[in-house]
Amino acid sequence: MLLDSASLYYRAYFGVPDSIRSPQGEPVNAVRGLLDFIARLVADHAPDQLVACMDADWRPQWRVDLIPSYKTHRVAEDPAAAEAGEEETPDTLSPQIPVITAVLDALGIARVGVPGYEADDVIGSFTARATGPVDVVTGDRDLFQLVDDARRVRVLYPIKGVGTLQLTDDALLVEKYAVTGAQYADMAALRGDPSDGLPGVPGVGEKTAAKLIAQFGDLPGIQAAAVDPTAKLTPTQRKRIIDAGPYLAVAPKVVRVATDIALPDVDPTLPTEPLDPMALEELAARWGLGSSLQRVLDALTPAGT
Repeated sequence: MLLDSASLYYRAYFGVPDSIRSPQGEPVNAVRGLLDFIARLVADHAPDQLVACMDADWRPQWRVDLIPSYKTHRVAEDPAAAEAGEEETPDTLSPQIPVITAVLDALGIARVGVPGYEADDVIGSFTARATGPVDVVTGDRDLFQLVDDARRVRVLYPIKGVGTLQLTDDALLVEKYAVTGAQYADMAALRGDPSDGLPGVPGVGEKTAAKLIAQFGDLPGIQAAAVDPTAKLTPTQRKRIIDAGPYLAVAPKVVRVATDIALPDVDPTLPTEPLDPMALEELAARWGLGSSLQRVLDALTPAGT
């Protein structure tokens, strides 16, 4: 099981009231919410391995070089933070992130980020190397591109909290979007994504993108059809695809997650007891993690122990 950590703690932050505070009065809603997520996931799905994948670089320069608008709107407005390339993060979330990493480390849950890459790329690379089934837990639809029924890779997409998860497989993607996981990145490139600063092809939305993929197979097939006078495209579609040529030449590399990055040597085995009980006890007391942390510990403890 691979966790898109930032996606999940953002959801926790916005889904759990900020009245949840430490003994000193600091908000810990993201910390406790993420711990509740993890406890529920372990209890419900019983993974034998678990990796918390992190954004070592939320906006990699190599993606920005290809599409300069990539995530531009998320860059912090504060001039110093913007100069450093920092992501705009709610004031009361930023201080909770180091607490989250410290708790994960004390629990002994593997935590992996790779310089120059997003968590999506770490997830993509772990998935590519997996020899067994993989569950990716994320609130980011971009990772639907990893879904692969043949390799038993699915995405657990939180719909409401983490109690209600959409179990995303190829059949569900075909039903909802008329594409498979293998076709999802091409659809996303055509459609674009304002939340990531990806313009897409003007006038091509989700449904049109899916129809074009069904008709011509993939993005190269669509581009080839645009310059083929015998292909069944409307004049407007043909012009839009041709005009978007420079964007479509680079968009796939930006949209597709990396699957071949060098990963650190970590033990992904789900711990059955905390790696550092004393540190965990201190963190629990300092931040008032209470029942949320206890639920994780209960979920990790083997039955009958």
